[in-house]
Formats: sequence, structure tokens, C-alpha cells
Amino acid sequence: MSAAPMWKKLLRVDVALLILACLLPVVDQRWHLDMVDPMRGVMVFAILALGLNIVTGFTGLLHLGMAAFMAIGAYAFAISSCDIYPFQLNFWWAILFTAIVGAFAGVLLGAPTLGLRGDYLAIVTLGFGEITQDVLKNLDVITKGTQGINPLPSPHVPWWTATGFGMLEFTSEQELPWYWLFLGFVVVAVVVCRNLERSRTGRSWLAVREDELAARCMGIAPVPVKMIAFATGAALAAVSGGLWVSMYSSTGEPGNYDFQVSILALCIVIVGGMGSINGVLIGSIAMLGIANIALPKIASVMQSAGWVNSGSVFGSPNNWKYLVFGLVLVVMMRVRPDGLLPAKLSIVNAKKKNAVEPAP
Repeated sequence: MSAAPMWKKLLRVDVALLILACLLPVVDQRWHLDMVDPMRGVMVFAILALGLNIVTGFTGLLHLGMAAFMAIGAYAFAISSCDIYPFQLNFWWAILFTAIVGAFAGVLLGAPTLGLRGDYLAIVTLGFGEITQDVLKNLDVITKGTQGINPLPSPHVPWWTATGFGMLEFTSEQELPWYWLFLGFVVVAVVVCRNLERSRTGRSWLAVREDELAARCMGIAPVPVKMIAFATGAALAAVSGGLWVSMYSSTGEPGNYDFQVSILALCIVIVGGMGSINGVLIGSIAMLGIANIALPKIASVMQSAGWVNSGSVFGSPNNWKYLVFGLVLVVMMRVRPDGLLPAKLSIVNAKKKNAVEPAP
């Protein structure tokens, strides 16, 4: 094998991001950047956004209820693994069960709603998200209401411990093992999405997105194709919810899975590029990196310089996080409306459109 194909593989965005992610713990430990902990949240939302990208990016269905599937996954993981319930599955079986429950919930939502299109489907998914949140809050006999379900089991994986090679049990204080675990789940999610994109099902998704009538004329049944997209996206969202609560060993209150979570996932897909897997990864780093890494660092520098105090409005990054998000979205829609890394098909369509339309 020649060196050129190998260099081309190394220059791929996803491979480059994987190499940087593997080097980050070394750099973080050397220069004390404190980036390993917030990157775990980035990777969880990357999995959530990859699920939304299948539904909205690949299939063209506007989905505003991904937070609901994240919540369903979180509570499915908790109920199937917590000691106060009779199931008491370990971490790995609970994650598998969570993915199955998420896919089933996606089918239940998609079955009566996939005949809708555009804004109507968006309103239905938005309502489903709000209903799910209220059900989890009021079904306190099972979900413990606003108290949350805890404690939750941690994974056991082969690891090099102080006494030699053995099974390591994760704890919430150990940032590095959780980082590698979440990175492994992101890699698996990317590989699954990449294979689905190149499969017959993935091409059917793209055909339905581009022109549903033309896809129907070519023998593609839109409803089953959309159903598979809904189930796959919901399964990935549920897995992200299960990983999120396992890291904190508690589900928290249902209000944590509100509409803002769905909007953040949608912003990641839009900023990165609709239908682009690499774009979703870049969008996750850009959006969550701003919220969890850049803004806290800026606030810390401003406080240490004496420009603001911790009790002021600008002393807390959460007070101006959504202002920055809004500015980023406005600039993106003006400068790069297709996203930071748009899908190749979007680029081709844009070139065709520019070739057909007369110059102003």
C-alpha cells in the first residue's frame, strides 16, 4: 500500500478528531488545562446530535423532541439498573436495554405522526417532549418524581490498576476512565452512522429528504424509511441519556431534559452541517466548547483581572451563554448557511442551484 492513501485517511476530519481526542488527556495533564471533564459532556451531546442528524439531516424531518428520548433513555437505564428496582442489570446490559427502549419509543412516536410533514411534525415532536417531561415528573411511583433515581451502577472494564491488570470500577471522581469510555461510544456511534449512510437504507433516507415524490416513484416506501430513521435516532438519543446519568449516578429531575436540550442538539446539527457526520462532531465541539470550556475560562480570567465579580451578571457564564449562542447562529446563517462542514450532497446541490439561477 502506498503512503498517499494512508495520508488521505489521516487527513479525514473524523480520524483527525480521534487523534486529537486521544492526545487531549496527555496535553491536559501536562499543561493543566482542565478540559477532560467538560469534554465528557461534549461527547454525550455529540451522540445525541448524531441521532438527530439521522432524523433531520439524513431524512429531512424537523424533530424538536430529542430531549424526550434522552430522558426516556436516562430513566430506562436507571430503572433497569438501580438497586431499588427488581431488574438490577449491570452497566453494559442496561445500556443495551436503553437502546432497545429508545428505538421502541421512536417507533411509538413515529407510527401515528409520520404522515405529517414540516411544521406539523415539528409541533408534534415538540409536544411529545413536553408530555414526556410532565409524565416523568408526575409518575413518581416509578420515576421518583423530582427526587431522581440513584445510585446507579458504574461500568466495570479491563484496566491497568495499581495492583496490575484487572477490572476497574468507575467512580464519579475518576475523569479519565469516563473520558475514554465516552470516546469509545462516540467512535461506535460514528461508525454506525457512517455505515448506515452508505447503506441502502441511508440512500433511501437521502432520497426521501431530497424529493419524497420522486423517491416514491423509484419504489421507495417513505413511511417505513422514516420509521427506521426515527427508531435509530431515538436509540442513539436514549444511549446518550443512559451515559449521562451513569456518569453522575443519578437521573436528576425530569426538568433537566427540557426543550433547551432539543434546541441545543438542533443547533449542533445546523452549525456543523445538516446531514454531515463530521459536521456534527465539529458542531458539538464548537457549541459545547463555547458553553463548557471557553465561557468559564473567560469568566475566570475576567474575575481574576478584577473586571467583574462573581456576583455580577457577567461573572457567571450561564448568564450570557445564550447570547453567544444566538450571535453564533446569526453569523453562521449569514456566512455559512450550510454549516461548518456541509454534506457533500448539499455542496453539489448548491453548485447546481447557482449554475441554474441567473446572476443578479
